Amino acid sequence: MRDVGVIIVAGGSSTRAGGEELKQFRWVAGKPMLLHSVQTFMAHPNVGMVVCVLPQRYAGDPPPWLFQCDVDRLLVSIGGRTRSESVANGLDDLPDESQIVLVHDAARPLVGTATIDRVIAAVREGTPAIAALPVVDTLKETDADGAIVRTVDRSALWRAQTPQGFPRAVIVDAHRRARAERVTATDDAALCERLGQVVRVVRGSERALKVTDAADFARVEALYAVDE
Repeated sequence: MRDVGVIIVAGGSSTRAGGEELKQFRWVAGKPMLLHSVQTFMAHPNVGMVVCVLPQRYAGDPPPWLFQCDVDRLLVSIGGRTRSESVANGLDDLPDESQIVLVHDAARPLVGTATIDRVIAAVREGTPAIAALPVVDTLKETDADGAIVRTVDRSALWRAQTPQGFPRAVIVDAHRRARAERVTATDDAALCERLGQVVRVVRGSERALKVTDAADFARVEALYAVDE
């Protein structure tokens, strides 16, 4: 039942990662970062279409290695000025058959099948769901001078990851209303939360590290050899 559509957000400029090449195109753990995610999602039996949202200058002429995938289930969309715009563009390009939508950051190349399974299973129960990990470090709130104000209770806190999954109608409506009200967010779950929509968390993975700066490439190489 290939009713899952995946939007992989790869439209950023990746300035914090350094270097001249976009981080989502740089090689890590044996292949370009973006290709890891595309191939993982395409290998999932429920995924019918993958939309890669690329910067405008690459959308018309994607890197050739991207076509190592099943091109019949691959679309390329143009990135927007914000992450929210990029996801909205990807939503517009998904075929009608994609009634469950997963949104994933290309900067998390080692997403695993077990995590994807958990997110899809939760969405099939009718509720948006995101991969996440519980916070395990002690958290401190400080003032402007760096002095500790209080210790924050971490028992109900989670670190959001991707993929984030949604019934299609829910995420389309959330983006439509956000666009109309000129609201942006750092993840798609937040757009649903602001409308009062319940969003569940399911267990993510430490392997799904987000590559933010140059040092993270070495961390991904190390995690690549670790089972989910």
